[in-house]
Amino acid sequence: MGKQEDFVLRALEEREVRFVRLWFTDVLGFLKSVAVAPAELESAFEEGIGFDGSAIEGFARVYESDMLARPDPATFQILPTRGDGIATARMFCDILLPGGGASYADPRHVLKRSLAKAADLGFTFYVHPEIEFFLFQGQPAAGTSPVPVDSSGYFDHTSQGANRDFRRDVIAMLELMGISVEFSHHEGAPGQQEIDLRYADALSTADNIMTFRVVVREVALGQGVFASFMPKPFTDHPGSGMHTHMSLFEGDRNAFFEAGAEYQLSRVGRSFIAGVLHHAAEVTAVTNQWVNSYKRLVGGGEAPAHVCWGHNNRSALVRVPMYKPAKGQSTRIEFRSIDAACNPYLAYALLLAAGLKGIADGYELPREAEDDVWSLNEAERRSLGIAPLPRTLDEAIRVMEGSELVAETLGEHVFDFFLRNKRAEWLDYRRQVTQFELDQMLPVL
Repeated sequence: MGKQEDFVLRALEEREVRFVRLWFTDVLGFLKSVAVAPAELESAFEEGIGFDGSAIEGFARVYESDMLARPDPATFQILPTRGDGIATARMFCDILLPGGGASYADPRHVLKRSLAKAADLGFTFYVHPEIEFFLFQGQPAAGTSPVPVDSSGYFDHTSQGANRDFRRDVIAMLELMGISVEFSHHEGAPGQQEIDLRYADALSTADNIMTFRVVVREVALGQGVFASFMPKPFTDHPGSGMHTHMSLFEGDRNAFFEAGAEYQLSRVGRSFIAGVLHHAAEVTAVTNQWVNSYKRLVGGGEAPAHVCWGHNNRSALVRVPMYKPAKGQSTRIEFRSIDAACNPYLAYALLLAAGLKGIADGYELPREAEDDVWSLNEAERRSLGIAPLPRTLDEAIRVMEGSELVAETLGEHVFDFFLRNKRAEWLDYRRQVTQFELDQMLPVL
């Protein structure tokens, strides 16, 4: 065993940890967990913990079901106690095949592969997500509409109501777990919140997003409210996104920064944006993986609906934030279509792969969108060469099916399973008779 494993074993003893939760995600991004006693951890580091992969979405077929979850000691963290005084820790796992090789179905491994390709080129990929979600007055019953915990709006200070200390309590719990938060505030819709995680490498950030979801739901449960990352729960209010800021570093140098260039954006940065734009439609089924995701991507409400970029243009898919003269290292781009209900490992792997493809093939950045893209009509957008993002999950699936970049990045197994699952979701959605149809058509047809 290495130094990290030794540190974990000592910490378990010194902190009198009773349970260790081993976490991993399935292909759709749902968190899975198995608890082990500290005495079992040494063998878990060496051999992994066996489980039935055929019971996990997208992992294995019945006849190849044996798999291993091996904890990553770099992700060790003591969980905040629930008041019962019982110390519990958690670690994320890498999923292995019985022979010891990495599982082709492990989303964390998919991201690691993309990061390794970037490292071979001398790059480290950093991201900073702005995570939006809703708080409701209890979990909505089937067939009922959710009721937000407040009627406040953007940046409102909500001194009253059930959620007045919610963000504070979430941030306190995250920081106890070593996850740094940069900003938090009330978002534009009733009951809608935003908490932004501080910049970190993409693997740590994806792990942090999975932890964030758990913490938000735990705190909500403790306060008698219900938290949801559903992209668009209300027809007449903005949806919840996860605008993600991205940059590449070469050692300590920001590869996106070039002093004196337009927007201080280097050739590498411009080609990265061009790659993301060129492949944006292909990756949308992953960055926006649910039928409900496309109710948000209709334009307006700061949700992009078209493939374009702009400087400080919040209607664009990719935004280049305002340059800070004294902070060249902060040069970055912001990808705005992604939502917090995605699998962050797969989404970040694809965004990185698209950007690296732009760099490797020298993609040219198209003309900047200077107008409010939402205010243009279709003919005006076509004349400017601005194409739409997929408008439905069905469209996104069809584009993804023909993408060599997505197939190569995800690997054959994840690619095929993801498409099969999303086709089934779309077919099930198509056959539903909605309340809209009943309200509009039943009385008159």
